[in-house]
Amino acid sequence: MSDELLDTYIRQLLEAHPSQQVNISWQGEPTHMGLGFFKRAVEYVEKYRKPGQSILHRVHTDGALLNDEWCAFLNEHRFLVGLSILGPGESLDHLKPGADLLRRHKVDFNILCAIHSANADHPIEVYRFLRDQLKAKFIQFIPLVERTTHDFFPLADLGWRDRPASDPSLYAHHGALVTPLSVGAEQFGRFLIAIFDEWVRRDVGNIFVQTFDVALGSWLGQHDLCIFSPTCGDAVALEPNGDLYSCEHYVEPGYRLGNIRETPMAKMVDSEHQRAFGQRKLSSLPKYCRECDVLFACNGECPRNRFIAAPDGEPGLNYLCAGYKMFFHHIDPAMKIMAGLLRKGHWADEIMRMYEARDSSGSWGGTRVNRDGPCPCRSGKKFKHCHGGVETGHGNEAPSVRVTSDSLRAEESLHPWTK
Repeated sequence: MSDELLDTYIRQLLEAHPSQQVNISWQGEPTHMGLGFFKRAVEYVEKYRKPGQSILHRVHTDGALLNDEWCAFLNEHRFLVGLSILGPGESLDHLKPGADLLRRHKVDFNILCAIHSANADHPIEVYRFLRDQLKAKFIQFIPLVERTTHDFFPLADLGWRDRPASDPSLYAHHGALVTPLSVGAEQFGRFLIAIFDEWVRRDVGNIFVQTFDVALGSWLGQHDLCIFSPTCGDAVALEPNGDLYSCEHYVEPGYRLGNIRETPMAKMVDSEHQRAFGQRKLSSLPKYCRECDVLFACNGECPRNRFIAAPDGEPGLNYLCAGYKMFFHHIDPAMKIMAGLLRKGHWADEIMRMYEARDSSGSWGGTRVNRDGPCPCRSGKKFKHCHGGVETGHGNEAPSVRVTSDSLRAEESLHPWTK
């Protein structure tokens, strides 16, 4: 990207942004652009930022080019780093040098881990490595779904590393087949369930798994992630030549909105074409989805994965539907409890003590607890005055709280049984 275009992008973004919090996200492997590029980007931000605007820079990288100079810069300008492992042949071990560097320089980072057919059957090993070896606090699990056609299947089957970098065949939105490396729908559901069952017993408020945090928001009526929101269209993608596309997953001719050298970004984002793109996420849902009991949590997930037929034959069902449905049904009891805790002014991580009591005595969950008896969380209070009645409905009710990392984390001054 040229300096002239970088200047134009930053200026238009900051001028048009409706809120005081502005996120600038650099995708792909931005470190290949060099540290000088990001120094200029920060200079343009300072040049054009409006009074009161708060800027959060995000970069996604595999960490291979990180060094002390890079990390010092990232720390100085408070970048949030997404440390990614996206290739199916990659070992998790390659993340450790980058994670150690970032931690030493006190740079905030999260882990972006692709889940595919080669690692999806090892959920606990993956999770514990990220948690215990990399000391990651924020984790995103990204299901790898590579869609292809009969004609392109032999090429796709060559594998991630053997395909030409310029080959677009797996990124076009047509075809009803997936590559062998793609994660299976129910396989992905089992992966999430296994990790959730460990997380909910020991890591709530300490480890933040995006899928779990966003799900809790859904049980409170909040939608903060585009794939699980009813509509989308706010996360446009800018290419190095200035072309703007409806979404980073739809960088194709039919979704090109224009070029920021010719048309202001704000006008393109607010165009009828882009609004229609975002609304189609809702309007194109098949009947099977519209009647689903976990629609409030899923909302059909990302349209890019809606390429299989529903049981009644209607097209447009999400490829991952079976896995998400399995997962959301499994977590429903725990999500209702955590949502109820938050509504009552408690902290969500109190659920861990409840699970500890249930797992050790079986006195909660499988058998009704006496409301006048002691609460299984061992607070010393009667159940009816502590956690009794916290199991409430899902997100159709008006929320009284907002899910953040702080709302998940307990503080020992508030309750005797917290961390």
